[in-house]
Amino acid sequence: MTALLQHPGYDEERLKGVAEKLPCREVQAEMLLSLMGQPHQYSYPSILIYGHRASGKSHVMHVLMKELELPHATVSCVECVSIALLFEQVLLSFFGCDAPSLLPRSPSLSDFVRVYRQQCSQSPAKQTRYIVMEKAELLRDTDASLLSALLRLQELVGDNVTVILLSEIAWDKFRPNTGCFEPLLLHFPDYSKSELQQILSQNVHSSYSAGFYSAYINILLGVFYSVCRDLRELRHLAALNFSKFCEPLAEGKVKETDTHKLWKHIEPHLKKAMQTVYLREVSSLQWEQMQQMEEKEAGALRGLSAHTHVELPYYSKFLLIAAYLASYNPARTDKRFFLKHHGKIRKTNFLKKNEKTSNHLLGPKPFPLDRLLAIFYSVVDSRVAPTASIFSQISSLVTLQLLAQVSHDDQLDAPKYKCAVSLDFICAISRTVNFDIVKYLYDFL
Repeated sequence: MTALLQHPGYDEERLKGVAEKLPCREVQAEMLLSLMGQPHQYSYPSILIYGHRASGKSHVMHVLMKELELPHATVSCVECVSIALLFEQVLLSFFGCDAPSLLPRSPSLSDFVRVYRQQCSQSPAKQTRYIVMEKAELLRDTDASLLSALLRLQELVGDNVTVILLSEIAWDKFRPNTGCFEPLLLHFPDYSKSELQQILSQNVHSSYSAGFYSAYINILLGVFYSVCRDLRELRHLAALNFSKFCEPLAEGKVKETDTHKLWKHIEPHLKKAMQTVYLREVSSLQWEQMQQMEEKEAGALRGLSAHTHVELPYYSKFLLIAAYLASYNPARTDKRFFLKHHGKIRKTNFLKKNEKTSNHLLGPKPFPLDRLLAIFYSVVDSRVAPTASIFSQISSLVTLQLLAQVSHDDQLDAPKYKCAVSLDFICAISRTVNFDIVKYLYDFL
């Protein structure tokens, strides 16, 4: 049930419309309205809203500004590649198209403050103006004085203006070393499973009942919630797999209430899609076409998890292969596989009691960075210098969730990783570089 927002400075009907568009974020919206105060009053100079990706920060701000008709300028720090673009966008939003032309060719912060004061004297604020900075953590890479100035912009320009920073990192990692004005902090927590269920269930398909779509979302979250809690990614997965879920219903084989049969039909499809969460290797249309080809040509390995056109750099593929070998081979077998003059060693000679079970059934094991690089230099077919490019590609594999870092972030001397891809996936990667990975796996001796 939608909670009612209450604030003395705004009309109840508008607040009701805001609450309907912000499911599961009513508490944060009401707290934010309390910090912003009434429209004609001076607000606090700066507010930092932080939380993980897809936790509703930008959506809440967009709805509040639009529904309550507040004067605002929304600035994306990704798009504003220079401070000149940032200044121009703020002046354009508040004072019209003539104001940015008053700035010099390469404006400084003092030029922006001067032009803002001039325009403000001609059209003073009747209510609080808001500057919403999305992806504000990128401000750390700009001039050190810019962030400090934005936090106290209200004092510099002498206007009723509030800067709202939206960031994915906490203020402790954001604060400049030189010191600055401290903003008010507001945390947006991750959505819980029940909240994700409530939000995703609102996108019900017009051809089916709300209860049927809610049951589908419940099944989807049961599979993906442990590995993905990103609302945007889950919404994409829900739209991508719903047609497959409805196939037995469209063919008349089951009824909407036969949840168990529908689950049995969609389960292998969802598990296959789970191996490519966040990757977006193909478009939704290509994914559906691949599934149709898979049904027509049964037995061929055409699943997305083993598709051969994953776009990875050449050496990243060998790094991923080395990571898989390090995760699924015991460390003491490296000499057997990667040294030319290791002598003949029989598998039975060093088989221990606790190694009777396949390593692939036990799952991937963590390995240090130096072992990964040692295997990488052994399997790659050319001499590669240990440059920064190699280490940056390891970080990219972690970002793509093909590798998982299991050590703490501050453990810089010997970080540990685990390989997070399946055997089918790594076999497909190996084929693209003509590497027979099965010959190097201890389980397949």
